[in-house]
Order: sequence, then structure tokens, then C-alpha cells
Amino acid sequence: MDRPIVILNYKTYLESSGIKALELAHDLESAANESGITMVAAPQAIDIYRISEETSIPIFAQHIDPVSPGGNTGHNLIDPFIESGISGSLINHSENRMKLADIYEAIKLCKEHEIDSCVCTNNIATSKAISCLSPEAVAVEPPELIGTGIPVSQAQPEIVEETVSQVKDINRNIKVLCGAGITTGDDMKAAIDLGADGVLLASGIIKAKSPKKALLDLVSKL
Repeated sequence: MDRPIVILNYKTYLESSGIKALELAHDLESAANESGITMVAAPQAIDIYRISEETSIPIFAQHIDPVSPGGNTGHNLIDPFIESGISGSLINHSENRMKLADIYEAIKLCKEHEIDSCVCTNNIATSKAISCLSPEAVAVEPPELIGTGIPVSQAQPEIVEETVSQVKDINRNIKVLCGAGITTGDDMKAAIDLGADGVLLASGIIKAKSPKKALLDLVSKL
């Protein structure tokens, strides 16, 4: 993942499901080609293979479970995700929290399969603790700002700045992203100016009238 990074979490919006998931992936690919910015899609599991077959953008799973092949009904096994074409995974999103031991095992699985792990955290202390597990990236997202349209990079800049400082003190190779309310070029520029390597975002792009235009606006001030 080359800095600056944009990861678009599709979540389970209808606007980012099925055929619309593929259309959104094409928008990401086109915006990445025009801007030169790394843009990553994190679609629902069922849409990953199709997007992988029909685009060349990096794809992350939204979640993987630290389980082995066998009797684990309802879990997300990493092996079929790898075959479907992912290059990384989100871990521990605020909408799908994991125990610390499971986060560690999920990061380890990603390393064993040579894909990137991006662990979501909710504050500075958690970000610092997770960095000791050496994921490729940490994405700090205050839960109270998710989906509000209030950007963390401008509403709570100290969280971004201090997270960057604490994580980089432990391991300078870990990328630090920020999320929650990130929508505009001003939001992303503020994040980069605070030392972040990129952003993790969702509804601000997914629900935009023109996702591609919103993506290009997002990176227009870098």
C-alpha cells in the first residue's frame, strides 16, 4: 500500500451490493488511474470474486475469522478469500469487534498468506496496543463520528496526530489511517497534514450522486 491510501469500506449498503458493487469498483479504478492515488475496495464477501475478475484494483475483505478449515459454520475462512483475489483484510471494525487474541491470530493469518492487514481501532490507546502486533496498517475511527459526516481529521485532529505519533514510535513501518466522517478533499488533506498515511471511508462516497466525482474531489487537494 503506497501512501496516500484510500480504502473504501462497502459495508452492506444496497448502493454497494451486487452489480452496484462492481460499478463502484470501476469508479475506484478509474479515479485511481486519473489521480495516481492508491484506492482499495473492501466489498462484501459475495462480491469479491467478480470485482477481482473484472478490475485490477486492490481488494480487501471486510473481515476474516481466525479459524481453520472444518466445522466453522458462518465464519469467514481466509483461504477462499485468497483464491477470490484479496490482497488484504480489514480487522476489528467497530461494527464487528473482535477479542484481542482473535485480532492477533487474524493478523498472523494475513502474514502467513502474505496479504495486508488493516486493524480498526477506536482511540489512541487501542491504536498503540494494536501496533505491538505489527499489522501493516492501523485505522483509527472514533465510533461516535462514524456515519455522521463530521470528519475526525477536523473535529478531533488530536486523535489522528497522537495516534500517528504513538504508532510510529513503536513501528515506523505501520501505516496509520483515519476514518469516520471523511468525505471531502479538505477532510483528507487535513488527515495527511496531521501525518496520516491515508483514510478509511464509506457512506460519504457510496451514497454520493457520483462516487467517482466524490473520489476525485477527495484526493484533489493532495
